[in-house]
Amino acid sequence: MDNQELAKLQLYQMIAAIPHGRVASYGQLAHLAGRSGAARWVGYCLRHLPADSNLPWHRVVTASGKLAFSVNSHNYKRQHQLLVSENIHLQHHKVDMKQYQWRP
Repeated sequence: MDNQELAKLQLYQMIAAIPHGRVASYGQLAHLAGRSGAARWVGYCLRHLPADSNLPWHRVVTASGKLAFSVNSHNYKRQHQLLVSENIHLQHHKVDMKQYQWRP
């Protein structure tokens, strides 16, 4: 297994470990997967998850707590609904990172 495959596996393990009711940022996950500064890489990996993946992708937000989708998009509404179902509430379209950020 090469370094990129290993980093991707570590990323998926980190995403799977985000507890119910918590979120992590793209940059935080990149750092935990050994790829500091590679937040866009995390987004790329999430965009290419298989449709039947059960990783809690909805728990991944930007460093400021925003969802990465346009506010009126289907994906935004889906992620928002999943977060609310875990009692993670958004204010002004943002998650309060001080309250909800996962700190492993």
